[in-house]
Amino acid sequence: MATQVTDRTKPVKEKMVERHLLVPFILLVLCFAAWGAAANLTDILVGVFRGIFDMTNFQSSLVQFAYYGAYFLLALPAAFITSRFGYKTGVLTGLGLAAIGGLLFLPASNALVYGFFLLALFTLAAGLSILETSANPFVIALGSEETATRRLNLAQAFNPIGANVGVLLGAILILPRLTPEASKTIMSPEELQRAQERDLALVLNPYLGIAAVLIIIWLLIAFRRIPVPQDAAPDLTRSGNVATRLWKNKQYRYGVAAQFFNMGAQTCTWTFTILYAQDVVGISEANSGWFLQASLILFLVARFVMVWLLGIFRPTKLLLIMAMFGVACCLVAMFVLNIIGLLAVVAISASISLMFPTIYGVALRGLGEDAKFGAAGLVMAILGGALIPMVHALVMDIASPALGYVVPGVCLALVAVYAFFDLRRSQDTGLAAPTSVLDSGRE
Repeated sequence: MATQVTDRTKPVKEKMVERHLLVPFILLVLCFAAWGAAANLTDILVGVFRGIFDMTNFQSSLVQFAYYGAYFLLALPAAFITSRFGYKTGVLTGLGLAAIGGLLFLPASNALVYGFFLLALFTLAAGLSILETSANPFVIALGSEETATRRLNLAQAFNPIGANVGVLLGAILILPRLTPEASKTIMSPEELQRAQERDLALVLNPYLGIAAVLIIIWLLIAFRRIPVPQDAAPDLTRSGNVATRLWKNKQYRYGVAAQFFNMGAQTCTWTFTILYAQDVVGISEANSGWFLQASLILFLVARFVMVWLLGIFRPTKLLLIMAMFGVACCLVAMFVLNIIGLLAVVAISASISLMFPTIYGVALRGLGEDAKFGAAGLVMAILGGALIPMVHALVMDIASPALGYVVPGVCLALVAVYAFFDLRRSQDTGLAAPTSVLDSGRE
């Protein structure tokens, strides 16, 4: 039996971020917070546009389709930009395009056309998709491989913080100031148009603020030299062969599907929390936003709790438990039509808090170099956040707002199936998914 040689010399502890890279790291942390704020401010807009333009739930859900559809379409181009031109160029491209999207809310507000707002959102999300795809590996490159996990975890912690800021902006600056629906019924056409203009101006201001922050971050990064190796960027030159290998890998293929349904459940939960509060429980428009805020705070707290629990439980076992808990919450929301049902909707956030990173890690486990291209597929699975909320909205329009939660319930059940599949497949191997991966912020 071979003996393990140990070095009794006290090792030098690696710094998480070297002093000369501290400022670039802080700037990237701001990027994580900024896209979290922009993403979750979008959840507020679904209910807002429904009231302003007098639309169905399905029509208003096109907000999420535009947002997450951009994430899907830009995932591979973002990887090519990073591969060809480096992390810094990828981040600057994402920041610039996202800032343009925020500024497009100004002409959209003046035009009073719903499609223009969708275009502005699509442009914003396209930029954030490129930013996210570039910023995650950029953070990893800002230091040694030994400290990469801790460094990325620290940066990711600011994403849900930004998400809470985004919802808070909506709850304070938008929802309480909207024209009451009851008042619109007695308005003349001219008064109704003026009310629309006032309400749309409320939507405009937070996005202009986000655009201004993105421009400032762009300038700070653009004019600072950041000595980071570029050869660690994804190499997509052999993508054809890699795609074939990935497709044959059931762990990865089913993982992409699980991520698709996870993102659908997450987006449905947060998108329709406000509408559930208003339409099922009868919470006022001014106060309904606070329940979404509570959901995101719970998500933030649960994320750190789950990191601790992952040190005790096998990742997919915990994933299975929390997915089934989420299904139970959806059932309560469907059939207990009072404040208890609303609290169950809020509690779903606890169940989804660990899903994105756990599915991400399990799906990429053991892929080696193929993981660089496989990561793009998992980002593209965010498309679930674009498509599934429209199904949820259709169920709401056809049946009821409460029964709409059958959709995230089914999605979470399918995530549970993936967790069970991994447990059965590798129960004797002792493998465990990493607890820290490249997380997107809509979790």
